[in-house]
Amino acid sequence: MRDDLAHGTREMLASRLGFILLTAGCSIGLGNVWRFPYITGQYGGGFFVLMYLFFLIVLGFPVMVMELSIGRGGRLDIVGCYKKLKSPDSKFPWEKAGMLFFTGNLILLMFYSVVTGWLLAYSWFFATGRFSSLKPEECEAFFGSFLSSPGEGILFTYIAVAVTMLICFSGLKSGVERVTKFMMGGLFLLLIALAVQALQLPRAGEGVEFFLLPDLKKMTDNGLWQSVHAAMTQAFFTLSLGIGSIAICGSYIDRKQSLPQEATIIILLDTFVAVMAGLIIFPSCFAFGVAPGQGPSLIFITLPKIFMTMSWGGLRGTVFFIFLSIAALTTLVAVAENLIAFGIDELKLPRKKSTCITAFLLFLCSLPCIFGFNLWQSFQPLGKGSSILDLEDFIVSDNLLPLGALMITLFCTRKCGWGYRNFLTEANAGIGFHFPHIMRIYIAYVLPVVIFLIWVIGLIKRFHLLDI
Repeated sequence: MRDDLAHGTREMLASRLGFILLTAGCSIGLGNVWRFPYITGQYGGGFFVLMYLFFLIVLGFPVMVMELSIGRGGRLDIVGCYKKLKSPDSKFPWEKAGMLFFTGNLILLMFYSVVTGWLLAYSWFFATGRFSSLKPEECEAFFGSFLSSPGEGILFTYIAVAVTMLICFSGLKSGVERVTKFMMGGLFLLLIALAVQALQLPRAGEGVEFFLLPDLKKMTDNGLWQSVHAAMTQAFFTLSLGIGSIAICGSYIDRKQSLPQEATIIILLDTFVAVMAGLIIFPSCFAFGVAPGQGPSLIFITLPKIFMTMSWGGLRGTVFFIFLSIAALTTLVAVAENLIAFGIDELKLPRKKSTCITAFLLFLCSLPCIFGFNLWQSFQPLGKGSSILDLEDFIVSDNLLPLGALMITLFCTRKCGWGYRNFLTEANAGIGFHFPHIMRIYIAYVLPVVIFLIWVIGLIKRFHLLDI
């Protein structure tokens, strides 16, 4: 395989740091902040963290190396890579199946841009003192009132989309890479500052114990299998594998470094953010006697209550929501770049035109999620109390991500796809430790079964088909 594929008219990232931070930005998202800390405390603390790290190594790591290898090997979006890299004798339509999973990028942005808009709105609300006139018990009603206003939802969602597309419009090096470096650097600094501050609060030690101290009773109370499955799914889904957003990052780098080494650094950064988020949230909750919630209620109801009872609460709330906004925007930029690259590679559009078309699609496609909380709230697709956001998240997280990752695994290990030898050659090209050849049996036969079971069990739990 020739590295001269990296040159010519295709844009390339200027530095290794840019690649690492862009890929990490794609992986690091809101799940690191509101899901990982909660389920860690719920499923056994330190025991859960150990299980999570184990499954991150045996599940997330090999799939990430494979997706990066496909991107770097094909130097195109993932649909183009499937078409270009598949065996000439293959009868299986890899690129058509890949196109199905690729749509997950658009569906993901359809609701992720809306949630990012919420974060930007709360940053603005705290900065302008809108929360100063509220009592802590009024936070839930305030969030509900905000969701019920389609005008505000559209405004802040479109601000999130506009910022994202402006970054991508400026080019890969001058826009995406440069701004991602700045945002990720700011993200890490804010994260450390907030964690140091939280650990100095009264009863902060109790929060850290709840988060990280091994607790076998919690694990057994929730069921050992439940704890294991939660660790497996969190380790797998935290890296955003399967829909090509990681592959496009791989397509923009040279072959100077081995991909197992790069994947390890990216996974460590993702884990660092998740653990640090827990060291912010749990000490804060315990310091102010607030039970930690899960999902949006934790971020948009529980934590604002805490900030409103703290000295300098307005400033602290502003900084915290700016931190979350940056984390969300880095994901938006990385995933949007995948859609834009598809227009460049497959439709032969110039970057600026592809960016404008992507922006228009996202402006239009984000409306159902916004309306799902007000004008269309009677539509509850997954049962009572569900929303359009829940449906979009279900399509991506419960289906396209695991099945897309399964397809990547099969493509890299089957002769009718790219083949294990070609994958290994690309993955191990460059300086750094190599992907071990002895892993072939595991990733070719064991890993696909595990991914398939994660998908099936997730559906069973989602629809309560069995008592698992």
